[in-house]
Amino acid sequence: MVSIKRPSGLRGFTVIWVGQIISQLGSAMSWFAFSIWAWERTGEATTLALVLFFAYIPTLLFSPIAGVLVDRWNKKLVMVLSDLGAALATLGVLILFITDSLQIWHLYAAAVFSGMFIAFQFPAYSTATILMLPKEQYPRAEGMLGLTQAIPGIVAPLLAASLIGRIGFAGIMIIDLATFLAAFGSLALIFIPKQKLAQSIPQRSLWAETLTGFRYIFERSGLRALALLFLGGNFFEGIGTALMVPMILARTDNNAVMLGSVQSIGAFGGIIGGIVISIWGGPKRRIYGILIGWTCACALGTLLMGLGSIWIVWSIAYFCFAFFVVFVNSSEQAIWQTKVNPGLQGRVAASRLLLIQIPYLVSMPLAGWLADTVFEPAMISNGGLAAFRWIVGSGPGSGMSLILILAGLGGILVMICGYAFRTIRHVEDILPDYDGNPPMPVESAVATR
Repeated sequence: MVSIKRPSGLRGFTVIWVGQIISQLGSAMSWFAFSIWAWERTGEATTLALVLFFAYIPTLLFSPIAGVLVDRWNKKLVMVLSDLGAALATLGVLILFITDSLQIWHLYAAAVFSGMFIAFQFPAYSTATILMLPKEQYPRAEGMLGLTQAIPGIVAPLLAASLIGRIGFAGIMIIDLATFLAAFGSLALIFIPKQKLAQSIPQRSLWAETLTGFRYIFERSGLRALALLFLGGNFFEGIGTALMVPMILARTDNNAVMLGSVQSIGAFGGIIGGIVISIWGGPKRRIYGILIGWTCACALGTLLMGLGSIWIVWSIAYFCFAFFVVFVNSSEQAIWQTKVNPGLQGRVAASRLLLIQIPYLVSMPLAGWLADTVFEPAMISNGGLAAFRWIVGSGPGSGMSLILILAGLGGILVMICGYAFRTIRHVEDILPDYDGNPPMPVESAVATR
């Protein structure tokens, strides 16, 4: 009997990557359709913000436990289950829609259900990356993973916008379900090496191991500071993420094609950024990739999005935001992957994900509430905020534009403060590549530069 050698290493990683791109294409089409469907029925920014909010809740609640289980379980099985959960959520929404029973709260429930499984996805893929590839290929791999969002981001909005009128929302969801087969098939083909046990980390109870990731971060000043930076930056990013889509819909009279065009052109920035990182490998000083990249994303992305009033400006802003976010994510991931005990990657990745996404639970619903009850009414009426009409104009969406400007400025301020904080600026010196030795004090690290 002839045995077939399964792809591993960079070849195997590429197989997973292709499968995820196809799967993410279908998912992006469904979420675009959900956004249009929800906005047409409510016309409220809060509705779209809450869909994102409920998607993040289970990720935060389950991530610490997911990280422990990922370190214990078969990585391929975990990745299959995470994709299966998202597919079942889409199937549930499809059944409700074709039976004319779908309501807004069902989207919230689907987001929660899908998020429970997605909580396992990030630590599983993060751990699989370090098991399949040498560390010098980590930045390149993260650039490729960034493309799994960017490529569907270009095709999905325009494709979904053009197909909704022909095949309806049900047809979009059926396409989504079909694309999950690519994700399952790619995982069935590849080989992921077994994980070595964490050095000097004994097996303990599930609860004790759940806390291991948090202790690992809090005991290291560099990791604490890096998490704090993302804690502040993500608060303002959450506001921008929650309001970009409803702002465009409000300012274009629910024009799905224009929204799709803006998102597709914008997502092309993620493609270019991913290609640049994949070829270049990113800046030698990863922390500069984070600080400079995030500052540019805020200034040329979120801030410019708020200042714009026509689709070309929004497209440029979306492009710049997606382009520079790739630099931020690939640089951050490379730091964590090279500074953390390989046997604890799942637990630390899950704990870190929980810590840095906590602001989304506040900023996303807050953004919707501020838009619908404060900024939008005040900009339309003769309230105190009407003085800002010379910046953002008037009419529907102007209040959300002003919030985006403030969010962009807030994100820039966080990055400036991050650079001023030397524990963040010198984090790569404070935390040497993992070799089992404790990190040096910040004073010593800076002195050795």
